[in-house]
Amino acid sequence: MPTEKARVGRRRSTSWEHISAVAIDLFTERGFDEVSVDDVATAAGIARRTLFRYYPSKNALPWGDFDAHLGLMQGLLAATDPAAPIHEALREALLAFNDFDDADRHRQRMRLILETEALQAYSMTMYAGWRAVVAAYVARRLQVSPADLIPQTVAWTMLAVALTAYEQWLADESVSLAAALGGAFDLLAGGLAGLEARN
Repeated sequence: MPTEKARVGRRRSTSWEHISAVAIDLFTERGFDEVSVDDVATAAGIARRTLFRYYPSKNALPWGDFDAHLGLMQGLLAATDPAAPIHEALREALLAFNDFDDADRHRQRMRLILETEALQAYSMTMYAGWRAVVAAYVARRLQVSPADLIPQTVAWTMLAVALTAYEQWLADESVSLAAALGGAFDLLAGGLAGLEARN
């Protein structure tokens, strides 16, 4: 009895995370610029066209399923206590959003995203999506437009807190991500005037 010929295309094991993980490993090993989309597809065991069903470009690969990540952040913010102060709700959601079981894998991903020059322009478009989620939450709580000054300022500040914490976490492996995020957030939540008390 003849065996069924293997079909080229999406295999049952194919997933957003599988493709992204394969790409991150290749980028880390060879360098981002030295790896092509075809290299990733071959290593992931899928066709090039299948990869593009998941990711629109090579630059998107390190981010994984970003729409799902945004959905998670929206869900975490929506689940916060509506009576809680806004800064406490934001802190809770930020820490929960950045809680990962595999810290080493996440460190590898974030080092690639933050330290690869070719990814910086694309990353700004991804950050914009994340900021929009934060701004929408703040706007809803304050009953203003997400485009208003306060929601936008908070969203940009939250992004700055996250990026600063990640830079510290990548530079010093003895620092936990939760501690870096919490410390950076608390500094801003206390206000810049609080810096005088540290002198």
